[in-house]
Amino acid sequence: MKLTRASCYALHALAHMAGLKLDKNGKSPIIASHKVADARGVPERFLLKVLKPLVTAGILDSVKGPSGGYRLRKNPSSVTVLDVIEAVDGPIRAQGSISDAGNSAAINARLEKIGKESADAVKAYYRKTSLADITGKK
Repeated sequence: MKLTRASCYALHALAHMAGLKLDKNGKSPIIASHKVADARGVPERFLLKVLKPLVTAGILDSVKGPSGGYRLRKNPSSVTVLDVIEAVDGPIRAQGSISDAGNSAAINARLEKIGKESADAVKAYYRKTSLADITGKK
């Protein structure tokens, strides 16, 4: 399975944020999007589009104001790769059927079963892999 560019940018941004030293209150520090973009070599305009659904999903907090930016809302060990991918790209699913013509109904059913099983396996793997696993900081 190939990750989308949006998911890759999201995972890189979150990995960067997870690598920052916690503030004096033990919270993830607030970081401006342009600093994350510069650190990870990604276009800021695209990164902003990726960060918004992460806020909606409760993975990040958006902090307004002159010293605002983004911060991790959750501990990196509780954020899964599946959480990130599905926040950015939507649910992982497979489509096996392409046609209802002729005798393809049986083939479609088999392909849909294969697709569902493979999507379920990928989701299970991503569900057990956390942001902390990616960063190496547990």
